[in-house]
Amino acid sequence: MLDSKIPQGPLKDKWTTFKFSARLVSPANKRKYKILVVGTGLAGASAAASLAELGYQVESFCFQDSPRRAHSIAAQGGINAAKNYPNDGDSIKRLFYDTIKGGDFRSREANVYRLAEVSNCIIDQCVAQGVPFAREYSGYLDNRSFGGAQVSRTFYARGQTGQQLLLGAYQALMKEAAKGSVILHPRMEMLDLVIIDGVARGIVVRNLISGQIESYSGDAVVLATGGYGNVFYLSTNAKGSNATAIWRAHKKGAFFANPCFTQIHPTCICVHGDYQSKLTLMSESLRNDGRVWVPKNSGDKRPGHKIPENERDYFLERKYPAFGNLVPRDIASRSTKELCDAGRGVGSSGQAVYLDLTDAIKRLGIDTIKERYGNLFDMYEKIMNQNPYQTPMMIYPAVHYTMGGLWVDYNLMSNLSGLFVIGEANFSDHGANRLGASALMQGLADGYFVLPYTMGDYLAKNKPVDTNIKDHAEFKKCEADIKNYTHKLLSIKGKRTVDDFHRQLGQLLWDKCGMARSESGLNEALNKIPEIRQEFWKNVNVLGSGEEFNQALERAGRVADFLEFAELLVADALHRQESCGGHFRQEYQTPEGEALRRDDLFTYVAAWQFNGVGQNPTLHKEELKFEEVHLAQRSYK
Repeated sequence: MLDSKIPQGPLKDKWTTFKFSARLVSPANKRKYKILVVGTGLAGASAAASLAELGYQVESFCFQDSPRRAHSIAAQGGINAAKNYPNDGDSIKRLFYDTIKGGDFRSREANVYRLAEVSNCIIDQCVAQGVPFAREYSGYLDNRSFGGAQVSRTFYARGQTGQQLLLGAYQALMKEAAKGSVILHPRMEMLDLVIIDGVARGIVVRNLISGQIESYSGDAVVLATGGYGNVFYLSTNAKGSNATAIWRAHKKGAFFANPCFTQIHPTCICVHGDYQSKLTLMSESLRNDGRVWVPKNSGDKRPGHKIPENERDYFLERKYPAFGNLVPRDIASRSTKELCDAGRGVGSSGQAVYLDLTDAIKRLGIDTIKERYGNLFDMYEKIMNQNPYQTPMMIYPAVHYTMGGLWVDYNLMSNLSGLFVIGEANFSDHGANRLGASALMQGLADGYFVLPYTMGDYLAKNKPVDTNIKDHAEFKKCEADIKNYTHKLLSIKGKRTVDDFHRQLGQLLWDKCGMARSESGLNEALNKIPEIRQEFWKNVNVLGSGEEFNQALERAGRVADFLEFAELLVADALHRQESCGGHFRQEYQTPEGEALRRDDLFTYVAAWQFNGVGQNPTLHKEELKFEEVHLAQRSYK
């Protein structure tokens, strides 16, 4: 059984209890400790800046040329907090409950309550940094609604909230870099985790400009490297987003929790080509004022604005009258798929539904809509060559966020001592489905307000690491292994490109382990993935050398990791014989077609231990105990 190290006492007091009982590192001793932070998105940048402000030595690594290019910049709609500025009944407890319910009762109560508890601090922090949140005419911060909630708790900066929050964290990081408290290492990709005597002591990276393999040691390693959604090839993630850091850590012994919990976002610009390289998100915030619909008659291919009102089916409003278009993402996505599969989808492919803001434009005026969503409309028009102010947007679900990740305890430390995992890279806060506007909340909560306390408690129990530890044989072995791995990739000289293999894998996962999953389909995928992986290592063609700037080599390593990770993702989906949140097994659904959980059998976190490529992993369970909420089938009707 896994020890989550949850403090004793009432739920509302647990975080306070932990902070009081945590061991402290004196200011004079903090500068003796070095912390390696991998990733510079919201979680990584905020963590590095906060730890450096406390006085620790921090080294920060990212594979981009600047922390400003982290994928957090792409987040659009907003960030949740329980400020209750609209006075509409919100509270910390309600945010906690909505998050637990939205995750289909598959997340840890203590972590979720802490997240809700520190949410208000995040808004204060970001306002102090100058983040330009939207404001009402009076000057007060504005809020809007998001899926899975009946209150307005989402703070936003038009459709650019992630960008503005990242700039705030970036300026905090650069302030510390200017002081010398943070050493930045751009264009570095982590390729291995160094474990000495069971403790994380460093990382091995590749300099993406020169190709040089380098080692860095520290007293603790923090992974803030995001999620694994790009395993599906087509997703809303940036093309560079990958799972290499957390997968290599998994292969060194870190448990991987709930990998089958992947989120399909309902409002993505629909696919419009066989060789499209990525997908573009249209923020969930559009569902505040937009109405989702399809024609009532299958095969109706008239343009949306020419279909009369009485021939439209506003299916989310029909099926879920209490929440309407603001049901959680997993429910909206499955409803869309159901109607498209029934032949009522729109567009040339039939794999789309309409997201229509015509009524809102009439009610509020076009200037108000432009003020709220203008950049999103501009993006849509550039990609689809249609004016969304005049014709409804065409959208379809797409892979977006991953709720699974490396297992961590209440302190955000993995089962490997000294390895902390934050943000989307861990599994901790969202259960089987993330509510919209909660990703930014978790990333900044972990970095600004949780890790600085839990890191201090860990370091206070350990002496600073020897500065000569990089001479240890384990560092040398990891470097040699990476060089051999690189040589192997470059020496194959096959006939297929890396992207060709990635596209094949992604299509298989989308078909068999996407919005709907079945035992037969998952078994088919488990049989096919090893075949694709074997073919990759025989027939991939990676041009160039390892001693230079080589993006083909970068992609090859990441896809090789995806080909290993995909097997675990599918195995976890096959193992979880229930439907919950983003994991929908066709064999387990209610008569109304909703997800059917099996609380008597699967109320636990599935944490997997690596036993070798192609070998069955070992399952470790963390039982989930619900003391403050009552387990119930979700209803948004």
